[in-house]
Amino acid sequence: MDKALSGIRVLDMTHVQAGPTASQLLAWLGADVIKFEPPTGDVTRGQLRDVPDADSLYFTMLNCNKRSITVNMKKPEGKEVFMKLLEKCDVVMENFGPGVLDRLGFPWEKVHALNPAVIMASIKGFGSTGPYAEFKAYENVAQAMGGSMSTTGFDDGPPLVTGAQIGDSGTGLHLAIGILAALQHRNRTGQGQYVEVAMMDSVMNLCRVKFRDHQRLERGPMPEYSIDTEGRHATPRSGNDSGGGQLGNAVKCAPGGPNDWIYVVVQEVVWEALATRIGGEALAKDERFATIGERRKNQAIMWGMLNDFGSKHTKREMMAILNEIDVPCGPIMSTEDLANDEHVRGREMYVELDHPKRGKWHNVGMPIKLSNSSVQMERSPLLGEHTDDVLSNVLDMSADEIARLKEAGAFSR
Repeated sequence: MDKALSGIRVLDMTHVQAGPTASQLLAWLGADVIKFEPPTGDVTRGQLRDVPDADSLYFTMLNCNKRSITVNMKKPEGKEVFMKLLEKCDVVMENFGPGVLDRLGFPWEKVHALNPAVIMASIKGFGSTGPYAEFKAYENVAQAMGGSMSTTGFDDGPPLVTGAQIGDSGTGLHLAIGILAALQHRNRTGQGQYVEVAMMDSVMNLCRVKFRDHQRLERGPMPEYSIDTEGRHATPRSGNDSGGGQLGNAVKCAPGGPNDWIYVVVQEVVWEALATRIGGEALAKDERFATIGERRKNQAIMWGMLNDFGSKHTKREMMAILNEIDVPCGPIMSTEDLANDEHVRGREMYVELDHPKRGKWHNVGMPIKLSNSSVQMERSPLLGEHTDDVLSNVLDMSADEIARLKEAGAFSR
């Protein structure tokens, strides 16, 4: 079946989460992604392992639809294989620490000389320039330095990391976009280019509305916040405030478990219907809530009333009640809720796969739906599973040549 990226070959040297997120998306879109691993494999194959001697879920959930080849880049013969693959690939991806690929003898200038049409895509913690360029970064470090942690949590509590992996997976999404743009540019010019995405930069981009509020503070307090913002010089942590023009917050529901909540947005257009439903005509005519400005001033009282109402209903009952009167809302969905949700399953966003060593498991599905390029999800590869296949069918190597390279240690420690 012809897919959106059919005919594009990616040499994926990335590991852990950020890079594999990007390359998995490209694989789902139809690219031939060759996972280029050291003989020891991607470190996540063994991290947080839940089945003895099987690849961890950390690895399997980020490396679907790829082929795996092991190459020892410390051997001249391994570098020989790498250079041959460079000539056959459209994209080469890496997320090594600063200077690692240079020390192996393959800076961008050399890669570009070997194949002027190749696109080299790199993820760095803080980019290749600037005072932080040599620093190491991880998910939570990127969240800390990109503005996310300082704006997440409650004002009287510590900064918090988000549950969403915006430092790693968020960066991977940015890299995939950069690669697709570079491929389009190459279609016009025939020239490859270097694409770099920094984790810190990506987190800042995902926090853009917080920088909106940072600048608004220069002109006075922000009335939609449930906390006092007078005299602030940095965007504060605002708990579950919506952060937009309309008021929004989480409402506690019955029976009171840790995820028995629903998020409710109180738009101006729905206030009368919402007020009537939870407090009758008296609340609908209450001057304390007559305008959005008054509701902002008295929002603590308003949310108290909504919480009283919510305590009498489950989050699903609340969802039905509020959707009936067009109030934007959504129950707080736990991982258990989502894993068993009819809507999620129907959209193929939680997909069962079979692995030869770990058995049945589930992966998060492809979030991008293309009408003419459906995704057939395949399991992640075993370490080096496709080494001979790639050497034979991509590099057209003979059995004798493959045997020579194996004897020289090109694919093993």
